[in-house]
Order: sequence, then structure tokens, then C-alpha cells
Amino acid sequence: MMKVLVTGANGFIGKNLLSHLRERTEIEIFTFLKHDPLSALTEKVAAADFIFHLAGVNRPQTETEFTEGNTDLTRVLCDAVRSSGRSVPLVYTSSIQAERGNAYGTSKLLAENALRALTVEIGAPTYLYRLPNVFGKWCRPNYNSAVATFCHNIAHDLPIQINDPAAEIQLVYVDDVVTDFLRIMDQRPPSEGYQQVRPVYSISVGDLAQRLRTFKDSRKSLVTESVGVGLTRALYSTFITYFTPEQFSYPLTKHEDPRGVFVEMLKTHDSGQFSYFTAHPGITRGGHYHHTKTEKFLVIKGEARFCFRHIDTGETHEHCTSASSPEVVETIPGWSHDITNIGDEEMIVMLWANEIFDRQHPDTITYKV
Repeated sequence: MMKVLVTGANGFIGKNLLSHLRERTEIEIFTFLKHDPLSALTEKVAAADFIFHLAGVNRPQTETEFTEGNTDLTRVLCDAVRSSGRSVPLVYTSSIQAERGNAYGTSKLLAENALRALTVEIGAPTYLYRLPNVFGKWCRPNYNSAVATFCHNIAHDLPIQINDPAAEIQLVYVDDVVTDFLRIMDQRPPSEGYQQVRPVYSISVGDLAQRLRTFKDSRKSLVTESVGVGLTRALYSTFITYFTPEQFSYPLTKHEDPRGVFVEMLKTHDSGQFSYFTAHPGITRGGHYHHTKTEKFLVIKGEARFCFRHIDTGETHEHCTSASSPEVVETIPGWSHDITNIGDEEMIVMLWANEIFDRQHPDTITYKV
């Protein structure tokens, strides 16, 4: 059982790290929090096999708190490692501010120097991260993160303040930070130089705000961004964590007529849209063809008969399917098609179309099958 100590465990990065560490049964976790006595830190270091030193101060009442919470605490930690008589590996979250000479940055730089001296003195590997702006779930809004503040305010229809929309900010996603931390813990690579979290994203403050507003608006437009990769994926996953439980759901429009209902669920910029429809027993829907549009149907309740007719040759085709044997049926350009409920209960069908329906250019021409 590996014993891991996390200082600052109730902070933003600490909470995310702990959630991953708890998933691993071979790890026993110790924490050191803001109001714990320093004697507890010495005791926990003595038992630890690996240390994540995340504790620090970045929004103090007075500048002296920078020294106390960053430099002095790190020196106490270094003394505890020395007293343990073991070269305990240690990850430290510094800041890019360490390069800039302000009070906060200076306190972080002095903490780095104390850790480097520890490595020279007893050989304890120290892995230093000068992190840019970190964002992700559980980051506190209206504190020191523009992403967190913008997410919270936009999610709750509150105003945001932007002084310079063109200003660029560098961002790393908290899951990427934690992944790299765990790599260090597991692999123990050489500790020379600063460790780098990748990828680092660059975005202007104005573009950041606009992207988050688009996420909010997508609940009405139903048009989603490409939220499966890169910065957009990470921002979207972060943004929705600022919803209250009452905001976890949102309504859709139901179009209803004597045949059944039709509901659009999700639209994309370049990969079509998703919807579903119902049909009462004996009802036929469709009876049209497309020149270019394609669709995929999946019956998830009931039984269906699909009929096709080639609009040039007149060739016909019929295919029956049911929810008991899931099967995708595709519509083919140039073939008229319809679908009939041949069962005794309401039929429910999922539908994907490769493009968003355009009422000005519907590419849907009525044609009897």
C-alpha cells in the first residue's frame, strides 16, 4: 500500500486529484489542510511515500500571507522530509507568476528554491510545475479564475466584465494536470527542470466568453459545438458543472398531429441532427425522397415496415424491423421511402439526418412509394 500525502487537499486542484487517487485501491491517502497544526504535517510526511504539495495562498488579506502560506510552509515541509530520513518524492504546484517579481510570484520562487535545495541535500526528487491558469470542475468563481467566473455568471444569466477582449490567456485543463501528476507518481522520471502539462490552450478573453455563451444558447437552438475534442470539450465539460441541479434538464418542443409526435433533440454544425418520432398503429409516415440528404432510422419500440421505390427505375423494396431486434435502416438518395407501424402499440423511432433541416432548402420531395 503506497501512502500519499496531499497538502491543500480541499482546494480546486486538490479535490480533483483526490477524486482520482480514491479510485486506486493500492493507495492510502493522507491530507494536510489549511487549519491543521504543523505538527500534523511532520507526522504525515514521516509516513508518506509520495507528496503532492498543492497548499498555497494566492488571495491573501496582507502580502505577508504570501510568505507564510507559500514560502514558509514549503520550508517546514522540506524540514519534515529531512527529519523523516527518507528521500520522499514531491510534486509542487508553483505558478508562472514566479517569473514576474510580484509578491505572490516571489513567494512561489522562494518555495521552489527551498525544494531544489532539498533535492541537492538529500536527493529527494522534486517535480516543479509552473502552472498557467488551470480550469475545470469545482474551480471557485469570482476568486482568481476568469474561466470559473465566466462559466458561473453565464450559466446563471449574470453579467461578466471584460476589460480587453483581445487579451490572450493560457489555460490548462485540470484533468490534464492530474493525469500528469499521476504519471510522475507512477513513473518517477528524472526531476530536472520544470514539468510541463500538455496541452496548453491559448484563447482571447472575448473568444472565451463567446464560446461559453454559445454553450448556454445551445439549449434553445439545439445546435451543439464540437464538444468531443480539445479546448471546446474541456470548456463545455467545465461550463455545465456550474449549473444547479434544477438546471440539469431543459425542455424540447413537441410537434404533434394525428399521426403521432416529432421531437428534435440535438443539432450539429457539420454532422446533422438527432430526433425521434412516434406513430400510432397502422399509421404511415414519410412518402418522399431526397436528392442528397441521408437518414438513419432505429425502431426502439414497436414494429415497422419500411417501403422504398426508386424514383427513376420504379424498383421497389420492403423491409420489416422491430425493437426486439435493433437494426438501423438507411434512406438512400433517389429512393422514395415511408415507414408504417405494423404493430399493435405505439411505435417510437430514433432518427439521425446528416444535415440540419433547412426550411428554405428542405431537399424533401413528396413522392408516393
